[in-house]
Amino acid sequence: MTSTRTYHHGDLRRAVLTAALDVIRTEGPGALSLRDLARRAGVSHAAPAHHFKDRTGLLTAIATEGYELFADALADAPDLRERGVRYVRFATEHPAHFQVMFQPELCRPDDPELVAAKDRASTELRAGVSGLPAVRRGEDPRLAGTAAWSLAHGFATLLLSGNLGGAVGERDPEDVFRALTALTFEADGTN
Repeated sequence: MTSTRTYHHGDLRRAVLTAALDVIRTEGPGALSLRDLARRAGVSHAAPAHHFKDRTGLLTAIATEGYELFADALADAPDLRERGVRYVRFATEHPAHFQVMFQPELCRPDDPELVAAKDRASTELRAGVSGLPAVRRGEDPRLAGTAAWSLAHGFATLLLSGNLGGAVGERDPEDVFRALTALTFEADGTN
């Protein structure tokens, strides 16, 4: 005789999100299945759909949560360099969120909560560039922002994918990123 556990779960939404983040961290977003996540949470296979509707809804919720955590991580950084360091730290502390956030095809791009969270994170990113002296921002501050974003995102992505082992070694990745920004941006003696 088999029994299906269909009892009420205290916080099913959080349990499914946590299980999904574990799957993404170890196997990637392609391995997600609502049925498997329900099994992991000990609920009926239909239960996660009540919170997320479908797999895309779940991934949208993960991206939204990621952007909110990301904006929190960037808030109040004293300067552009430290925003970059916090960017790298966020990626290493939240690799599953990071993976989903930057694969827009996985999510519903028009989801209002996702749009709001992305806007908030973008505002925090732009704040680092707006704190630069005008001469450092150039004629188009968006290009300075793109350069800073590219450096931080590229470093974080290479780090997470294991491609910086030789360059980073046993050193703290945040210290390596600070050194990298010094090599890249301090040739003229400014920060």
